[in-house]
Amino acid sequence: MRNILYIILFSLILFPGCDEEQVPVYDVSGKVINQFGLGIPNVKIFYSDNDFVFTDSVGNWIVNDLSGLNTIDPVDSNYTFQPAFYSVSQANNALNFTAAYSPDQNDVKILNWLSAQQLANGLLASTENGNLVSLYDQSLAALAFMINDDFPKAEMIFDFFNAQLGAEMLTGVGGFSQFRDENGSPYNHRWMGDNAWLLIALNNYKAMTGNNQYNLMATEITNWLISLQDTDGGLFAGYDAYDALLNYKVTEGNLDAFNAVQGYNSFHEQLLTFFENDRWDANDGNLMSWPTNPDYIFALDNFSWAYCAFEDYPVSTLFDANRFVNTQSATLNSALVEGYDIDEDKDAIFMEGSAQMALAFRLAGFENEANYYLQEMEKILVDSSVFPDAAGFPYASNDGTAYGDTPYWAGADTDIAISPGAWYLFAKYNFNPFEVELNKGVPESDRFWVD
Repeated sequence: MRNILYIILFSLILFPGCDEEQVPVYDVSGKVINQFGLGIPNVKIFYSDNDFVFTDSVGNWIVNDLSGLNTIDPVDSNYTFQPAFYSVSQANNALNFTAAYSPDQNDVKILNWLSAQQLANGLLASTENGNLVSLYDQSLAALAFMINDDFPKAEMIFDFFNAQLGAEMLTGVGGFSQFRDENGSPYNHRWMGDNAWLLIALNNYKAMTGNNQYNLMATEITNWLISLQDTDGGLFAGYDAYDALLNYKVTEGNLDAFNAVQGYNSFHEQLLTFFENDRWDANDGNLMSWPTNPDYIFALDNFSWAYCAFEDYPVSTLFDANRFVNTQSATLNSALVEGYDIDEDKDAIFMEGSAQMALAFRLAGFENEANYYLQEMEKILVDSSVFPDAAGFPYASNDGTAYGDTPYWAGADTDIAISPGAWYLFAKYNFNPFEVELNKGVPESDRFWVD
């Protein structure tokens, strides 16, 4: 009996607490997506009362070392979630949430303006008081309609261009014209970047709906873009109104085409070679727009869009874009507005560009910066003079110059325009138009932006 007691006592000394029940720990994870299946970054996922983690750039989240019963609760003031929460007591890697964005009054007014601006033929004039229809703006409007679940309006835009396949894309040098009038009559360049944006919109439509009805148009735009690739890997800018090749290369348009053409193949590999050899400033760590012009080497789009379109692009580019920040007195109401110019002469606020930067900041997790520039934009949100309960932004805060020293057109600082309103909505909805083709699996050896 004494020996048994010694054994018990010895066991307690060597293994204290061994008779206590061990509390198991477990991990849980999941993803937050919008109604189109695209991941939403920077959503707080609460657990264990007040502890939380954020979703990553594509909406994934994970919580380690939980014990007992826990409530997993997503929180973001811009969204409602389905389901609202999970109760868990064991490991689970499929705790997924679908988030629906809740538009505020400003969002609704901008969407109302876009809807009212659409003509019976599906097109939208690029400004409230103009007759010019930009292909780029049609693509933005389609995306804005889609993120608001208004697919019929987006399809009206796509249907117009689908009907023009034979007359434009498949005729002569190909490509859709950059501009047309409200009746749909095309003119000016067949601009590569604008066509790439139509393909980006079609890629998003296919991802959101699974609908194949525009596959032929997407294929023909893809083929046309690929046909513009030069031996150095870069894409020519398109063709002019007389079908002559525009034998120069626009960084922004090449970036658009890289994202728009699906997958990753030799086309993309050669294009990255062009970027690295011809448009990458290794000392500055950013893409150049006009390498041969010392006054206008850089343009804002190549900072915000590069971050949104390239995998694991350095977040430093967003703060390098401070070179474009300035303050101007708005033409519409004399409000002092801080934001981004399109270039470094800093003589105007490029309203679309400020919204692009707000989106990029949100994607990077810098909510304060994103909200600040959206609030600055809202200082000159103007009610429509034509449509009730509708509003929007002018293209620029004040009379100044666009990229380079070219003056803005008359009305750029007073007339409601499509592009700043659309990008404002993208930033509010946390919607990255490039995300559907963001994760191309670019090999590390091809990522020129990685040190």
